[in-house]
Amino acid sequence: MNKSYPEITKRISGNIREFRKDMSDVMSNFSDMAKSATKDGALTKKTKELIALAIGISRGCDGCIGFHVKALVDLGATKEEIQEVLEMAIYMGGGPSLMYASDAMLAYEQFSNIKNSENR
Repeated sequence: MNKSYPEITKRISGNIREFRKDMSDVMSNFSDMAKSATKDGALTKKTKELIALAIGISRGCDGCIGFHVKALVDLGATKEEIQEVLEMAIYMGGGPSLMYASDAMLAYEQFSNIKNSENR
């Protein structure tokens, strides 16, 4: 059975909405930190998302993989760019990173298919 990264991110987003109600200060501050950390600077937003994907892979975080691959697809990242990040993540993280790198490629294909169908 394949994981569905669109479903994983949808489920997590619903859970996070509850956190926003119950922990509004923490979630607001986290959101502000995310916006600040990912904005264009010396590194582009896309480069920062590629880094975040590599970290998500190394940490074995399905939600991180889903959200950062979706952001990368939305930012126009190519399959080749994703694959090079996966290569680095595998190199640095060994076997466990290989397992999550294969999931990241699945996520890329799923989100790319959604984006392509929306653009028709």
